[in-house]
Amino acid sequence: MCGIIGAFMLKETESLLRPKVLEMARRIRHRGPDWSGVFSSPRAFLAHERLSIIDPETGNQPLHSSDGTVTVVVNGEIYNYNELKNLTPDYEYQTASDSEVILALYLTYGISFIEKLNGIFSFALYDHTKDTFLIARDHVGIIPLYYGTDSIGQLFVASELKALEGFCTQIEQFPPGHYLDSTVGVRPICWYHRPWQEHPVCTTAVADIQRALEAAVNRQLMSDVPFGVLLSGGLDSSVIASIAKKMLEQRDQISYNRSKTVLHSFAVGLKGSPDLQAARKAAEFIGTYHHEVHFTVQEGLDALRDVIYHLETYDVTTVRASTPMYLLARAIKSRGIKMVLSGEGADELFGGYLYFHKAPNAQAFHEETVRKLSKLYQYDCLRANKALCAWGVEGRVPFLDKEFMDVAMGLDPEEKIIKDGRIEKWVLRQAFESYLPHSILWRQKEQFSDGVGYSWIDTLKEIAEREVSDVNFSHAAITFPIQTPKTKEEYYYRSIFESYYPSSEAALTVPSVKSVACSTPEALAWDASFQDQNDPSGRAVANVHQQSY
Repeated sequence: MCGIIGAFMLKETESLLRPKVLEMARRIRHRGPDWSGVFSSPRAFLAHERLSIIDPETGNQPLHSSDGTVTVVVNGEIYNYNELKNLTPDYEYQTASDSEVILALYLTYGISFIEKLNGIFSFALYDHTKDTFLIARDHVGIIPLYYGTDSIGQLFVASELKALEGFCTQIEQFPPGHYLDSTVGVRPICWYHRPWQEHPVCTTAVADIQRALEAAVNRQLMSDVPFGVLLSGGLDSSVIASIAKKMLEQRDQISYNRSKTVLHSFAVGLKGSPDLQAARKAAEFIGTYHHEVHFTVQEGLDALRDVIYHLETYDVTTVRASTPMYLLARAIKSRGIKMVLSGEGADELFGGYLYFHKAPNAQAFHEETVRKLSKLYQYDCLRANKALCAWGVEGRVPFLDKEFMDVAMGLDPEEKIIKDGRIEKWVLRQAFESYLPHSILWRQKEQFSDGVGYSWIDTLKEIAEREVSDVNFSHAAITFPIQTPKTKEEYYYRSIFESYYPSSEAALTVPSVKSVACSTPEALAWDASFQDQNDPSGRAVANVHQQSY
């Protein structure tokens, strides 16, 4: 994972703008501690902070096309880059980096190449000959990207909000699945369209799930540096870990590798937490080299300000879950691991959150999964990326592989809906029945912020109650007229957020909506008990979670 900066539509001189771009890049250097590179011209600036995963020796950026006419900075990974190279036989590659295929494809196909990419990415490209630029973000926003303009109309793009805060007068999240082509304007255009976004397509058989997910994991195991898996002991991360172990064993057999590849797994939690116990059991069954990271409630509280600074959010469920993940990332980096696979996305694809038990019918179930996927970039994708990148670790999410998403969303929603005798994600559990022990395979959904230990959330609520007085909370609409906090906990996080990001534009990059157990606002109509609640914990779903309030 890396950090990128782009500056276009320049009105200041190169010498005046350069210190600004360098400061923007410095603010996101944690994302890419291995290399810093800058391209500058009177018409464009591109800066790159590199975390080297593929081709550490020659893949430094910005990258320049072999003919010198195009320059690009890329954050992310292009998983199908070897196949895409076959589409550009006339291009002379300068590196072994997966990112260089973007230059080759652009020169061959123009902007239509974006749909061909299967990966996690954001990039900014400058065409010297045409004096044009192209900005794009992956299909669901796994990689963060922000853009904004300053007071004189210069356009900036950056991997994180902190790079633009104080420089730009307008800032927004660059929408997932979009590109900005300067030849047609400065507003993003959608490139990612799928029939299942409009209606159920019912093109997938249940038997296809296993094959497609194995292929996704296999694609995402590409790495030239040590890697591992996040293993909470829940279904999703355990499935990914089990497949990864299987794929590595197959590779060892093909290459006649006598010293078997070691797969490191990592779990975090309070002492005695549900996740630690389950992860231990899953790791033993799968055969990973397992690492447990214990944290105390006080250590979590001590990290809270840093977490909000790095995550750039005050969303309650994201802050709750990001804090243990942030502490875990520090431990992962200390062990020399630079890339991990994670299980984000399964709950959105298969309706795994506990409130899905209340879905009135298959159509409503499907529509909610589509809504959840469209908002992932504001929540779990943001958490998985920024909490890890704070310590220079890359996270990959096989469930959100572009090809696998089409398979998962092609299932008849009647196969996914929670019925009598079925628990959430029943289809996924059936597909991988032989991969995991029974206690893990059929473990109830536990949100990450709950699974690390229930006392973590309970303490956060107590701290917020103590730190935010009734008087202060009664004036919340005056203190925070934009995105007014709805709970004391949100008020507490918002206060910390504003100390780093005081602009109203920054506040508006964060979602602020009512939710029960991570639902969208639309799903609150599913059950009368949801109407008076606003709690993202899975324990808020009465008569479903085994430890419900």
